[in-house]
Amino acid sequence: MNIDEVLFDTEDKMLKTEEHVLQQFSGVRTGKASPALIENLMIEAYDSHMRLKELATISAPEARMLMVQPFDQTTMKAIEKGIQSAGLGLNPAVQGRFIRLVLPELSAERRQEFVKICKRMSEEGRVAVRNERRQAIESLKKLKNEGGVSEDDIKTAETDVQKLTDGFIVKIDQHLAYKEKEILTV
Repeated sequence: MNIDEVLFDTEDKMLKTEEHVLQQFSGVRTGKASPALIENLMIEAYDSHMRLKELATISAPEARMLMVQPFDQTTMKAIEKGIQSAGLGLNPAVQGRFIRLVLPELSAERRQEFVKICKRMSEEGRVAVRNERRQAIESLKKLKNEGGVSEDDIKTAETDVQKLTDGFIVKIDQHLAYKEKEILTV
């Protein structure tokens, strides 16, 4: 492994961390209905755990309503139970071949709880980015100890890793600020 490979690998892992934080944010509720809110819920069906999006079509026909249409009607009860036990404060109503979810209006306290959840998610993302920085610096030190790489090159690479880290932390903070604004907008 050389310096460029370490930098490329580190940037790739940090990018995946940023994408993971964004995916987690999509599951946090705002004022309007979004299929992303429930599509990754784990449902116990067919003797295993499956994501809801693998078991049903999810749509948002109205601003505060989600419709779930199972591919297989035998999974209806499992889906209903999974949504109830997810802790999202949603009460599924079975209507024929559909499950209807009406999202209640968010109270100010509930909005603040969602903001706290997002802050925790973003902090986990920042910690993950810092862990990638630590691993990259350890890899660079190994390269230095193995020889063939000058100390100046290692110092330059460490500076580049720090710039990557700072950049991704800023991006995560920007995503958090946007999500916070989205949650608090009534």
